[in-house]
Amino acid sequence: MAMNEILLLEPVVGLGEEGECVRVKAGYARNFLVPSKKALIFSVANKNRIGALMRRQEERRQREREAAEVLARRFDGLRIVVAVRTGENGKMFGSVTAIDLEKELAGRGLEIARDCIRLEQPLRELGQHGVEIRLHRDVRTTLAVEIVSENPILATAAVGKG
Repeated sequence: MAMNEILLLEPVVGLGEEGECVRVKAGYARNFLVPSKKALIFSVANKNRIGALMRRQEERRQREREAAEVLARRFDGLRIVVAVRTGENGKMFGSVTAIDLEKELAGRGLEIARDCIRLEQPLRELGQHGVEIRLHRDVRTTLAVEIVSENPILATAAVGKG
């Protein structure tokens, strides 16, 4: 059975990580990995090319991490207050979602992608909540969110009855 040595250009499940040199069946390399640009056939020139590519990617990742750490410092002490409509009993109409938090942050000059805001479930209760913000694979911070009623008179009257 013919085998080829290849250099992986990206992580491939079951084979290895980006930049690794692995042996695979010739057909797998020729018919799938190389045409889909997931790998290159091993040669000294390709090995040098991969090495340079890996160094540039590592430098880029380091710059992205540093930028995320700077952005994370802007979240220290930041508290967002979201006013929502409530009924007479203080129960919220609807919920606060990642989209709502994204808009609130954008209003404060913090452009954060919606998928960085980690909400297991939309926030459905009045009060204070901690929301995880994942700015980078290694950089996480917590955003303090307080949900208050737009009509606090009705909400406090309902709380006083209970």
